[in-house]
Amino acid sequence: MTNTVPSPTPISMPDAAVLGYLARYSSPGTVTAYTLDLRLLFEWCARQGLDVFKNVERPHLELFARYLESERHNAPATIHRRLLVVRSFYQLAEFDGYIKKSPATHLRLPRVFKDETKTLGLDRNELGSMVYAARASTPSDSALITMLAMLGLRVSEACNVRIENTHGELRGHRTLSIIGKGTKPATIPLAIPVARAMDLAAGDRTEGWLCLRADGKQMDRRAASRVVVRIAKSVGIKTKISPHSLRHSYITACLDAGVPLRDVQVAARHNDIRMTVRYDRARGNLDRHANYAVASFIAGAA
Repeated sequence: MTNTVPSPTPISMPDAAVLGYLARYSSPGTVTAYTLDLRLLFEWCARQGLDVFKNVERPHLELFARYLESERHNAPATIHRRLLVVRSFYQLAEFDGYIKKSPATHLRLPRVFKDETKTLGLDRNELGSMVYAARASTPSDSALITMLAMLGLRVSEACNVRIENTHGELRGHRTLSIIGKGTKPATIPLAIPVARAMDLAAGDRTEGWLCLRADGKQMDRRAASRVVVRIAKSVGIKTKISPHSLRHSYITACLDAGVPLRDVQVAARHNDIRMTVRYDRARGNLDRHANYAVASFIAGAA
């Protein structure tokens, strides 16, 4: 009997273009979001009798943007992101030879404004209160809050910390090894309070996930968010808070402690220092506001 290998099922051009585009991204969350963005485009084009690759032109995409705004009631920031996905999708389709020219090259993106004073993060006392309150909770809660607030880890990074990666040593420093955003490896030195919180969370275990839920399974983003909200509520923090609020607070705490901007960029693992500068600018929008200087200037003449 001859073993025959079935021939692979050919992938249609639209599917190949979409799958090839999505394959560029490794984050499941990013792939899910971009899949929805492209599905909205394909479904809208189908309702208009348009082929995404054959007869879509820039005016059609402008109308698609109005559909997102007026019918789906998407916020400007959401529309901006979705149109960026559409534009990069068409750019890649042009590069791969699926279309001759991208219709999205000159697509107008909505302007997005952000009040940076509303995302200042927690102050020193609030951040310290959360760290101490977490110590009175469970060891896993304490390790999570400590890593977010005192290492500035992203929530996905903190949830994926493994015990066996918390005992590195480099030039006399105990270190933590992680795979960060964009699958970039990072080696992070551990201050004594952070190392102690990690050791308490590990207990007698020598391997496996460091932070666990109450059922013994790996802590995920949702569980981590619930921990952050619960701890914040327990210390009387009334503002809306998330795991990223603690990473934000870590960065502003670095700046308040006098750490040079370049060193803060390295600690936060920002590719572009302009991202770090945004935290510094937001932090100073109120403290250094011109209104105080004007009030003092006029008062001096009274």
